[in-house]
Amino acid sequence: MKKIALLTVLLALSGCVQVENYREVVKAPAPAGLAGLAGYWQSQGPQSEMVSPEAIATLVVTSAGDTLDCRQWQRVMALPGKLIVRSDDWYNVTNKREVYSVERFGDTLEYAGMTLKRVERPTQECADYLQKNPLQTKLP
Repeated sequence: MKKIALLTVLLALSGCVQVENYREVVKAPAPAGLAGLAGYWQSQGPQSEMVSPEAIATLVVTSAGDTLDCRQWQRVMALPGKLIVRSDDWYNVTNKREVYSVERFGDTLEYAGMTLKRVERPTQECADYLQKNPLQTKLP
């Protein structure tokens, strides 16, 4: 019991973003201007965080802060989410309560241990998912 309590305290002090209840997460609008996050972001080439070199990761971000983390290889796995900001750091929280840091460098986004580039549109598979499961707010 002491180990669990100690681990909880260490996590709280480490600055990790934790989400207990996704419905209580307050989304933040995507920053505009040069640091704008709204748009479509996609992996380019193999990513060590993906299951296969052929896998593709797409992150969709609306200006209101709704997101879709869409990853595909042999099937599409898509998780809606919300942007949040904590201590000037941006994160995406998925509806499965997974928390990933989001950091933009020009037209490159560091997300979930991957490097994503801005693209004009999502992959056809992710677009098909969005057609059937639209986000709460208008797409970029």
